[in-house]
Amino acid sequence: MDATLQSAFAALIGDKHVLTTAPETATFTTDWRKLYRAQALCVLRPASTAEVAAAVRLCAREGLAVVPQGGNTGLCGGSVPTGSRPEVLLSLSRMNRILSIDALNDTMTVEAGCVLANIQRAADEAGRLFPLSLAAEGSCQIGGNLSTNAGGVNVLRYGNAREQVLGLEVVLPDGRVWNGLRALRKDNTGYDLKQLFVGAEGTLGVITAAVLKLHPKPAARATAWIALQSPAHAVALLAQLHARLGERVSAFELVSRRCLEAVLVHAPAIRDPLPRAHPWYVLAEIADAGEAASLTAQAEQALAACPALVADAVLASSGAQAQALWKIRETIPEAQFTNVKHDVSVPVSRVPELIERAGAALASAFPGAPIYAFGHIGDGNIHYNVGDQALLARRADVNRVVYDAVAALGGSISAEHGLGQLKREEIRHRKDAIELELMQALKRAIDPQGLMNPGKVL
Repeated sequence: MDATLQSAFAALIGDKHVLTTAPETATFTTDWRKLYRAQALCVLRPASTAEVAAAVRLCAREGLAVVPQGGNTGLCGGSVPTGSRPEVLLSLSRMNRILSIDALNDTMTVEAGCVLANIQRAADEAGRLFPLSLAAEGSCQIGGNLSTNAGGVNVLRYGNAREQVLGLEVVLPDGRVWNGLRALRKDNTGYDLKQLFVGAEGTLGVITAAVLKLHPKPAARATAWIALQSPAHAVALLAQLHARLGERVSAFELVSRRCLEAVLVHAPAIRDPLPRAHPWYVLAEIADAGEAASLTAQAEQALAACPALVADAVLASSGAQAQALWKIRETIPEAQFTNVKHDVSVPVSRVPELIERAGAALASAFPGAPIYAFGHIGDGNIHYNVGDQALLARRADVNRVVYDAVAALGGSISAEHGLGQLKREEIRHRKDAIELELMQALKRAIDPQGLMNPGKVL
């Protein structure tokens, strides 16, 4: 990088926080799945919104693209450079403070670099719950979670990331700061601007802080591992549990037998919860106030009332047992790391049809290719992964088969992971032309120079 430019950045955020050598920048410029890697001019590590704004202003003046990055745990290449033009990577990891907690208003104000698990812990210590929860919560950062509108295991009850935010602070592409850090549940004074930046993957600005919504902390949880014959039985069981337990059903995760077997091979310390193999399983969690024994008894009664759907089940009798059941679900992504991955969604009622339809089409096109289907069946989001490393060379062909099945059922090719680089071209063929036109108009209006995270989403 030009020495004058490097000195200018160093004057803004400190010399040791301007990284330029390949060894220093390698972990920032390679995505988690190691599908995308490209060198940036430098990696900047600002410590405040003022420093972010100053760095972005300098980039705008020099015509340099800005790539915002949180924990770099994304799966679509959205947080790393493309290498197609001079890019500056902006890491928010030093901006990791919890600024305030208002327990009476059920809100928490945080900087964008806060690790999700630390936010969960702070809420818990305040006697509240921040429900956003996903496998990468020990390293992902809230700015990235909001930029991708992350989902996770509690969407069924609490909604996606965009439903967990009340206000944002954003550095705009020209370096100005929009302070929308309002802790209001009602503010009917025009466009809800914060929602433009949630799910935009850093293409419209850099989220630097957020006001998050907290919830009452459940006093009791009942965790069940349930065996079933089919995804159709899982959907029917969800309806029955909702009828009997209401919104206390917080998570409802589908796991195929193939996924469980992959976990058992990958992590030998993990044990099959049931004595006999079954084709499908659901990991369900029910949470509420009151006594744990009472909630567990209600969960047992609800499951016992569905003998035609439940082949077998076990309820955790301790926190350690519940953690062991969740460990199975959390290990699935790493247990089948190298294959063709899909993060898709359809209406909940059509998940069984998706699994059947896509499975039949794949069996015809790619005989013998293993399918690893799992995920958030309670909100219609299935991670539908196909094959092994040998099939990666035919990723586009596999994608077409799966995405055609999704489209036929009125679904989406990205439920919670975003588009990034991975699905940028595919979305042009899957999204309505008017939608794309409106998205491009917003991009031009807010980022006329096209400097914010170029090559992603659009």
